[in-house]
Amino acid sequence: MRQPRLTRRGLLTGGAVTAAGALAARALPPSSSPSSASSPAREPGAPSAPGPAIEPFHGVHQAGIATPPQAHAVFAGLDLLPGTGREAIVRMMRLLTDDARRLTEGRAALADTEPELAVHPARLTVTFGFGPGLFAAAGVEELRPESVAPLPPFVVDRLERRWTGADLLLQICADDAVTLAHALRMTIKDARSFTRVRWTQRGFRRGSQTAPPGTTQRNLMGQLDGTVNPVPGTPDFDRAVWTGDGPRWLHGGTTLVLRRIRTQLDKWDAADRTAREFSVGRRLDTGAPLTGLREHDEPDFDRLNTLGFPVISEYAHIRRAHVKDPGMRILRRVYNYDEGITPEGHADSGLLFASYQADVARQFIPVQRRLAEADLLNEWTTPIGSAVFAVPPGCSADGWIGETLLG
Repeated sequence: MRQPRLTRRGLLTGGAVTAAGALAARALPPSSSPSSASSPAREPGAPSAPGPAIEPFHGVHQAGIATPPQAHAVFAGLDLLPGTGREAIVRMMRLLTDDARRLTEGRAALADTEPELAVHPARLTVTFGFGPGLFAAAGVEELRPESVAPLPPFVVDRLERRWTGADLLLQICADDAVTLAHALRMTIKDARSFTRVRWTQRGFRRGSQTAPPGTTQRNLMGQLDGTVNPVPGTPDFDRAVWTGDGPRWLHGGTTLVLRRIRTQLDKWDAADRTAREFSVGRRLDTGAPLTGLREHDEPDFDRLNTLGFPVISEYAHIRRAHVKDPGMRILRRVYNYDEGITPEGHADSGLLFASYQADVARQFIPVQRRLAEADLLNEWTTPIGSAVFAVPPGCSADGWIGETLLG
């Protein structure tokens, strides 16, 4: 029997949905492609390798969450075009899943005009999130988790619409900027028959080759960022990050809050080191709490100085952000952004604060309320963008992202 042939045109018009499943089932494993024949997939969490390194795309969870963070990231927020309903969204997610599957394996996407740029996946991951508007457009509003909605207003927020909200999120990460740019262009090209781009936000971290594995990253304020993150593969991580209750379709998935936080580095420069460390509650060089010697020492919030005041101020960032139960913490997958220097000579810099958690209302919002009320770092940081997404579970080799909700 002649096998159906998958084309981009077929997916866009809806005529090849069956073919998509047939092709996915017949897809060659990464080791069968010329680009990855000599570079087998490595174990998650192992030190990254140059170009050919592959992060597995298929699985119970989407990649790009528990995956050790790559050096480069781009977050793209898309809005569905008017009249885009459930059937069209299904076609789009089948197509985008196929793109992501191919690109992360080092294979060109369908109709890729620059296939050579796909040869080195460089630990590429493509992660999808569904915003509130997608549920409404697909007619499945009753399946939207209650907390996947715009966050309540916080007094520190100065949100700009150009960085806020979206119906669909593409989170694309890689250890190579060329790979990242190519993956973004291929996926956006295939999404534009269904969506328009609301925003793109690019971020960076130090590459994995510049520091030993497991080293906590620094933000552009010089702080170690992510010291108390839950550790992938542990029961606390599973409880904190993966959704196990609520809508059944989301089990094995998670939720993402993306906050764009502008930092006023010129004002930060004007503060002396004592003031900075007092505000954070940690030493800037080692990341140790002011009551400890090493980065991962537990802070002693009861210790007093010789004047009888807490060594770690009640308004210090680590006290305001502290969560006692490890299973109730958030996973911070933070990237720096730097948009250059303004005509006045000031840095336009900050954080793309990506927070993954099983439940936004139970985990993220209480911490954010405490920070908004009385965090000393508010003197130098301002949230200017905010978006919330449900992140579906992963898929099998013959499946597609979102099928548990829309299939």
